Order: sequence, then structure tokens, then C-alpha cells
Amino acid sequence: MKNLFEKNRLFCLMVAVALWGCSGKTSEHGGSVLTKTDDAPLTYILPSPQTDGKVSVEKALQERRSQRRFQDRAISAEQLSQILWAAYGVTEPRTDRAFLRGGLRTAPSAGALYPFEIYAVVGKVKDIEPGVYKYISEEHKLVRTIDRDVRAELRAAALGQAMVEEAPATVVYSAIFSRMTEKYGDRGRERYVCMDLGHSAQNVYLQAEALRLGTCAIGAFVDNRISQVLQLPQEEEPLYLMPVGHYERR
Repeated sequence: MKNLFEKNRLFCLMVAVALWGCSGKTSEHGGSVLTKTDDAPLTYILPSPQTDGKVSVEKALQERRSQRRFQDRAISAEQLSQILWAAYGVTEPRTDRAFLRGGLRTAPSAGALYPFEIYAVVGKVKDIEPGVYKYISEEHKLVRTIDRDVRAELRAAALGQAMVEEAPATVVYSAIFSRMTEKYGDRGRERYVCMDLGHSAQNVYLQAEALRLGTCAIGAFVDNRISQVLQLPQEEEPLYLMPVGHYERR
């Protein structure tokens, strides 16, 4: 009887260890749950993105619409993680070419030059402190650049569009045009950057729809005021705001 008890206890212990290993499973992006690090500035390692969802591409295309009215309701860190990954996440890590800055991504880019920097303006995201964060795609993490909620200021810079303040988070695209113009000259600035922006923004639209969220691409704002609110480096020019959140479905 004692030997049987010992065997059962050992078996239960092995099962517990196996389950613990599964729950803590990590990937190239760092793990299955949000992790707040001890780094300064404040840094969050985002949950690993999912690559097999419940909504088909065709369904997302059919249902996608620009949404401008958002509920006063937080989104999850997992949802924000998925949105940022869809926008510009690394899908094939590469270290052989420095200009890739981490690897190939979810959106195509002329010459694989990836001219954008992505920011998340966070107001109400579960377990993430309000502020402005830069998305570091190669490590799938957020690094805080401003430690307060700037949504009201962002709304004022966006000509008073209420959705910018009401949405729990906004994805911001800025461009470093020199990444394109060094190879493609004026055509890089006038065409390729804009084409790249469309590719990436549509990813955000479709991913939001698949998550039962909404978004709207905004290009109407005062450029220098957006740059001031977000404290963008001089070389970066703001191109798009995409507020993301829950909305009332018809």
C-alpha cells in the first residue's frame, strides 16, 4: 500500500510539473503572458501573438468597417499585443542584414526597408500603465517614452476628433523617410512609404475585426502638434493615428 501511495504521489507530481511547463511556455517573443520588467524606462514584454485565430480572413474582410465611437471599456494586453504584431511584428527573424532591424514582418515593405516606427498611446489597457510606448517589434515589447495619459492632448492635436480620446489605445505610425529615400530617392517618399502604410494599416483593420474590436485610420491632424505631444524624435514624421477599442455592434 505504501509503495502504491508513493507511486501515485510521484505520478501527480510529474503531471503538475508538465502542466506548469505548458502554462509557462515561451516563444521567440518571450512568453504567453504580459511581463513587466525591472528595466528603466518601464518596459513590458508582450504576450506572444496568436497565429491561428477563429475568424477567417474572408470574414474579417466582409465585416471590416471604420469605427469612430468607442465604449468606455478597457482592452486587454493580449489584444494590444495582437494588434501591434499585426501592424509590424517580426514573422521571420533575420540577423544577416542590419537594415531589416530584426527580420521580415507581417506587412510587406519596398526593399524590406521598413520605414515606420510604431507607438501605442495607452489609456485603458489592462495591466499596462497609461502612457506613450514605443513598440520594439524585434523583441515584441513596449518601452515607455511618456509616463502619463496623453489622449486628451492627442485629441486636440487631431483637430478635436473625439475617438482619439475615447478609445482605450491608439496605434501611431511615424516614418523615417530617409530609410526609403537613401535607396529610392523621391519615389521612396512620394510612393513607397505611403504604399507601406496602407499594407500595415489594413492589417490592423483586419486584426481588430478578428478580435471583435474596431479602429479607424486618421490622417487629419496638425503634424507638429502630434510630434510635440508624443515627443517624437526630429527625424520622425507622424503619418497615421489608429484608435482601437470596443464598439457597439449593429
